[in-house]
Amino acid sequence: MTVTVETGLWQLDPTASAVAFRHKSIWGLITVKGTFAGVSGRGEVAPDGTAAGTLVIDAASLDTKNKKRDDHLRSADFLDAADHPEITFEVRGAERGAGDTVRVDGRLTVRGISRPQQVTAKLVAADAEGLTLETEFQVIREEFGVTFNQLRMMGGPTTVTATLRFTRAAA
Repeated sequence: MTVTVETGLWQLDPTASAVAFRHKSIWGLITVKGTFAGVSGRGEVAPDGTAAGTLVIDAASLDTKNKKRDDHLRSADFLDAADHPEITFEVRGAERGAGDTVRVDGRLTVRGISRPQQVTAKLVAADAEGLTLETEFQVIREEFGVTFNQLRMMGGPTTVTATLRFTRAAA
């Protein structure tokens, strides 16, 4: 079944959205998992079906359920939330692919460093009131200046997952 998306402005519903991450640590023996509680965003779907918008994540809202680790991940060793309070994903374009997939071209900014990022999302629900996208992609943290790696314990990419629910924005 193909889902149709209405044109217009859409606002992220933070109560129905989630952004999470996981990363192998301790030489791949442990997976650190966390979420970001502070997520906002807005987008627009054009009449030709393309889309653009911005997703903003509050870097200080990171939560791994371990205060000491969270404080360290927010520090200058990792996200540097004090100097770079937002992680942003700017959607430069989005096009429907096969079935209910959406190819999203954007720019991810972490610690003030921006890099192109392409992700594939799945449009899992859409109606006149809202739409929901799900995605999973990998980020190479060193490309964003996150190079802390005591005893070389944290190799490999960080996996980001997101469920994003958008509702009609007030005009």
